[in-house]
Amino acid sequence: MVRCVCVTLLMCVLGIQALDLLRAATSGMDPSTSPNVRCWCASYPNLTFCSWPEPSHSPPTHYITSYSERQNLHMSQQCQLIPPGFSSSALVSASSSSSSSSEQLWHCHLPDLKLLTDYIINVTAVYPGGCSSHLTSFMLEDIVKPDPPVDLQVSPHDTRNILVEWSPPPTWDNLHIFPLKYHILYQWENRGMPKSVNLGPFDTTKMEVKDLTPGRDYMFRVCAKDLLGLGECSSWSSPVNITIATARSHFSAHT
Repeated sequence: MVRCVCVTLLMCVLGIQALDLLRAATSGMDPSTSPNVRCWCASYPNLTFCSWPEPSHSPPTHYITSYSERQNLHMSQQCQLIPPGFSSSALVSASSSSSSSSEQLWHCHLPDLKLLTDYIINVTAVYPGGCSSHLTSFMLEDIVKPDPPVDLQVSPHDTRNILVEWSPPPTWDNLHIFPLKYHILYQWENRGMPKSVNLGPFDTTKMEVKDLTPGRDYMFRVCAKDLLGLGECSSWSSPVNITIATARSHFSAHT
């Protein structure tokens, strides 16, 4: 345990210069055992998580997690550790987009982060024979990634046009203060070759898509991003597949 504490103390002593040196610091362990940490903000600025997969072989006995402002490393705080299998609507979509279904993900909730501030999170995996640490540096504005939009629907709007409608991600709490913009992706096959069109951004939750080909099957999805362009777009929503009606058929849509 003493060796594990030394990793954290070295970071506090050397400060910023230690970040690259200790990004995957180990003590008596294979470097590959270092936690692979990913952080994102699902609702700016109040819903920030970091996650990492539990090793499938020889998992650690426990984790030590802490975070601090980069300019105030001595003011370290413990983040709220959430074990694999914990059910929360704030975690489901974001965690599933970043891992395979077979991975067991640990999560760490970082509450009340300041805007425009550099942070460092230290995740240390403790094993019977030593420990392995991972340091990640981030600014809240760089890791914004909303959850996907929900309730995607398509409906006929004219002979070759459809209306695409959706709802904002329910985990994005401050929509009136921090609005979202959206992209529509629709895909189809033409003589066995995949084709796609990416439309947007739009600041509304409905859009007419025109000049589609009668009799052709299309797949529609939507993603969400902060209106000012912070971070990245969400993962794509669940798809809706549609067949554009011909003169002898009816329009059909299904998920």
